[in-house]
Amino acid sequence: MEVDDGSEARVEMKGKQSVVMLVGAPGSGKSTFCDAVIGASRRTWVRICQDTIGNGKAGTKAQCIKSALSALNEGKSVFIDRCNLDREQRAEFLKLGSAQIDVHAVVLDLPTQLCISRSVKRTGHEGNLQGGKAAAVVNRMLQKKESPKLIEGFSRITFCHNDAEVQAAMGTYSGLGPSDSLLPGCFGQKSQDAKVQVGIMKFLKKAEGPSPVVSKVNSDQSVASIGSSEKKGASLEREEMPVLPNAPQKEESKGKDNAVQAIDKDVPTLAFPSISTADFQFNLEKASDIIVETVEEFLPKLGNARLVLVDLTYESKILSLVRAKAAKKSIDSSKFFTFVGNIIELSTKRALHCNVIANAANWRLRPGGGGVNAAIFKAAGADLEMATNDRAKSLVPGSAVVVPLPSTCPLYNREGITHVIHVLGPNMNPQRPNCLNNDYNKGCMVLRQAYTSLFEGFLSILKIQETSVTKRHEELLHHSGRGPDKSVGNGDLKNKRDDVDASDSSKKSRGSGNEVEIDSTRPRTGNSDSGIQTTDRGMTKAWGSWAQAFYHIAMHPERQKDDVLEILEDVVVLNDLYPKAQKHILILARARGLDCLADVHEVHLELLRRMHDIGLKWVEKFLHEDSQLVFRLGYHSAPSMRQLHLHVVSQDFNSVHLKNKKHWNSFNTAFFRDSVDVIEEVNKNGKAMMKDDKSLLSMELRCHRCRSAHPNIPRLKSHIRNCQVPFPAFLLQSGRLVRALDSN
Repeated sequence: MEVDDGSEARVEMKGKQSVVMLVGAPGSGKSTFCDAVIGASRRTWVRICQDTIGNGKAGTKAQCIKSALSALNEGKSVFIDRCNLDREQRAEFLKLGSAQIDVHAVVLDLPTQLCISRSVKRTGHEGNLQGGKAAAVVNRMLQKKESPKLIEGFSRITFCHNDAEVQAAMGTYSGLGPSDSLLPGCFGQKSQDAKVQVGIMKFLKKAEGPSPVVSKVNSDQSVASIGSSEKKGASLEREEMPVLPNAPQKEESKGKDNAVQAIDKDVPTLAFPSISTADFQFNLEKASDIIVETVEEFLPKLGNARLVLVDLTYESKILSLVRAKAAKKSIDSSKFFTFVGNIIELSTKRALHCNVIANAANWRLRPGGGGVNAAIFKAAGADLEMATNDRAKSLVPGSAVVVPLPSTCPLYNREGITHVIHVLGPNMNPQRPNCLNNDYNKGCMVLRQAYTSLFEGFLSILKIQETSVTKRHEELLHHSGRGPDKSVGNGDLKNKRDDVDASDSSKKSRGSGNEVEIDSTRPRTGNSDSGIQTTDRGMTKAWGSWAQAFYHIAMHPERQKDDVLEILEDVVVLNDLYPKAQKHILILARARGLDCLADVHEVHLELLRRMHDIGLKWVEKFLHEDSQLVFRLGYHSAPSMRQLHLHVVSQDFNSVHLKNKKHWNSFNTAFFRDSVDVIEEVNKNGKAMMKDDKSLLSMELRCHRCRSAHPNIPRLKSHIRNCQVPFPAFLLQSGRLVRALDSN
């Protein structure tokens, strides 16, 4: 098998026309692919779309073939914009090929969930395939999917599985001139017998819970939320954005028949704009040379990290130049690629997850002006300006400054960006200060210094993160008494948590569960995915691998479908694996950077309210099943598991998993913060009050109704089974307890 990212694929020969069949489900981005290539290519293309072939209305396959023949007779190349998912649907179009006409397939092999999300959310679709009905259609079509093969009659097949490959394929076809042809073969297929994606309905098996699985709170989002494996702000996008939430795939050594291995989407990534080529008017040819040369120099130093050059449009000249020159140097396209999108919305709008972005700054390091600098400062708010001012007051051309973003910053919370690197390049614009007056000897030197400073800044972040993670991990192992950490699967998680449940002691080094708190004087360098959290107190928490299970469920809920009850755009609902009562569920926030209550601020107020409302909806269901139950909704001040989660727990506390003092006191002392109180405090003060005094967990055991003391858990359980004393007055106020309307 060959792996192709479009690099070095064009060859000069007598020009052939092309018929390119797009193969993909509704919502995979076929129309966008066609439009992007047609808008950027020097070759004349015609898009044949069955949804509009009949004078703007849906037509027939025969009409598509007739229009394609007409365009080919006029010397044009053709895109067949249909789903083309099975061999029978492709057969008639393959007959368009001849000695002078190549027939290609471009397979947009996107995840089922993403295609459904896009199809459901889009409006004004040419074929009117949108809204709730789209889910069933996409599912049905994908169940019959047959991947195209060369034996059908294609001269070339390109499989795209991720954002980099989609972009590369666009670049390949956009770059075709009238006399260019592409090498034949099959490129990018994961394996010889690649499995067809299963339909979304496979993921609908669920544990006991409301029916249907998907909430009816918002009918427009209901189907889109099923089984989504990514942050929803990233995956719920219109078809016009042909990007996948998966990270680029790694190219294996050429000539070997190896499958392409996916890189995790959380790989450290620096997204950067072209420096000095906009307002400072640096020559694009020279700038592209410097970008590619500097990238080539630094890539070997970056480990698994990647660099992404970003611009706003597909027509970007600098992207085209850099892409072509990088291909000529055979630079690994999984570690460096170009990307079209807004640098402040890459995660939420284009599903490209970057933890560091570069800013083409001014020398004063101030907001203002236009372009990237103005956009980044505006998106980051006052937090970035203050953080920048703490680091530097100004920049000289050719230098850069690394600025960690506080967790309160909108870019941190919305996009997962942990650092901004300000960089200043040379000015060749006589209308701007410090112009070099066309001195490109000095200009090239300064621009090279600027990119070197930028990449060195990114490298310093990686090194500090690596050191920090390693140190925290070692200290965690030391304090917990474990040997080298091993990956913890869902089955292992049960054993790990049982180990913690069995212990009645709460060691200071472990905090509330398996957390380690370490004083840290260095700036925060960990991102929201690293398992390291810096609190407002200047302390750093390192979460053990098992303690990150909730985080992984929130990010990838479909992988734990046996435990997940409901998947929504912003939350996941699941049964607690170790319920402390008859009914005990968790409402997990899906936002990155929200590890616990300490990370909550005023911007999260609506999320807190939504989590509370969803909890009440489930309480209503449970009360319908058993009207004698009483519920309390709240958060642990210092949870043992990473990722903000709301407990919805019945007050019977009848569970074999309630084993020790720590378990009881975590729900029946001030350590447990009622959801209504947290919402009120955040609304009033911008943050929640923390009751994380570890001594609360070691307090004597007292009944949560009559407050009588008991020597051990068995005696306490025996008592509460029979205690009929009314709940304390404070719990009966402000909706802290929820019960059936006719309950006493």
